Amino acid sequence: MKDISQKRFSLLRGNPGLRYAIPVMAYLLIGFIGPLIIVLAFSFIPPKTFHFTGEWTLDNYRYIFAGSYYKSLLWSLGFGFATIAILFLSCYPLAFGIAKIFGKWATPFTLVMILPLFVSENVRLFGWTLILIKGGGILAGSVKFLFGLDTGTLLYEPGTILLGLCYVYLPFMLFPMVLGLSMVPNEQMDAARDLGAGWWAVIREIQLPIAMPGFMIGGLLTFILAFGAISEANILGGQKVVVVADDIKKEFTYSQNWPLGSAISIIVIVITGILVLYVLKRVDLDKLLGRRGA
Repeated sequence: MKDISQKRFSLLRGNPGLRYAIPVMAYLLIGFIGPLIIVLAFSFIPPKTFHFTGEWTLDNYRYIFAGSYYKSLLWSLGFGFATIAILFLSCYPLAFGIAKIFGKWATPFTLVMILPLFVSENVRLFGWTLILIKGGGILAGSVKFLFGLDTGTLLYEPGTILLGLCYVYLPFMLFPMVLGLSMVPNEQMDAARDLGAGWWAVIREIQLPIAMPGFMIGGLLTFILAFGAISEANILGGQKVVVVADDIKKEFTYSQNWPLGSAISIIVIVITGILVLYVLKRVDLDKLLGRRGA
């Protein structure tokens, strides 16, 4: 036992990085693992109770799928995957331009993409309501002035929520894609073109395989943020679509049903955890961050 303790002490003494990381690891254990364990425990106690002395049960999980809570879960999943698909298609040309084409103009383009992050998400979403609202909205007013058409309101629709998600989380998809595409050697693309490969063949055979780690990280970040988003659904969607984060908030606040809210939270954590593990197993972060050569 004494030998084991001495080996652990020598390991810490000979590894300053590990030694300096102890406070951060302790902070994460206390601030993340601790609350997570409490939420997990709450999900197994009877509904609308606040103590752990009673018999533990799976009723909260049964109620989620027996009731209508699974619908909000499906809505959030759908919004998450749809946001990934739309942002991948829309960000790819811009990411390729920043990484390979724009040259000295890449920095101004990057700053333009970063600037919205300095403004509150809610403020930006309320700005969209001024564009989409019926009557006095900028978009509706412009269409009526130019073409004499009354577009009505474009708010409170699933498509409007998806628009808000894509707008807010675009940088989180764009910059990992830029990082991934910057890993693609220009020489390989030039050689492929010299050998007669078309643009689609270059994308499919060279760009996508090499840049895929960046794409996967961008997709993972975007999905996690969109899956747990609540402001877009509340501000742009009203109460027409209820997302899973809204259900969690309702159970922890208005309904005071912490066990049910905990059960919904655990399902969300499990889904995102599976995706995180899947992506991290297939991504070489050292290579992506430039700490190890190709």
